Amino acid sequence: MSNLSLFFAQNVVSEISEEVIISPRFKNEAGKPVPWKLRSMTEDENEAIRKSSQRKIKERGIVTLDTNSDEYLAKLVVASVVFPDLKDAELQKSYGVLGADQLLRKMLLPGEYATLLQKVQEVNGFDRDVNELADEVKN
Repeated sequence: MSNLSLFFAQNVVSEISEEVIISPRFKNEAGKPVPWKLRSMTEDENEAIRKSSQRKIKERGIVTLDTNSDEYLAKLVVASVVFPDLKDAELQKSYGVLGADQLLRKMLLPGEYATLLQKVQEVNGFDRDVNELADEVKN
C-alpha cells in the first residue's frame, strides 16, 4: 500500500517554475537571449481566470456560459509570466499600451506568442494527456 502522507500539502512541490527563451530578439548586455521566467498555478487560479473569461448567453430562455478562449489564454499567459514583469507601467509605456495582455500582443511576434503559450501550457500540465501519465505510472 502507498503512503497517504506523500499527498500532504507540505510534501508536494507547490509551484513549478521554468526559464525559457521565447525570442532571440530580447538580448542582455552580452548579446545572449534573455530567458523568460514562467510559473505554474493552482486549479483555483485557473478556474478564476476561466470564469473571468466567461459570459452568459441567453438563447430561447436557456442560459449558457460561453468562454472566450482567446481572452482565457491571454490571461493564463499573463498569470504565468513572472519575468519580465508584464504589469510594469514603464514597460507598457515603452510599447504604448495599457495592460499586460496588450503588452504581449505588441512586444511579441505571432510565432513568439505561440511559443510562449505552448510553454505556459506545459508548465501548467496541459501538455500531457491522461494516457501518457497512466503509461508512466505503469512503468
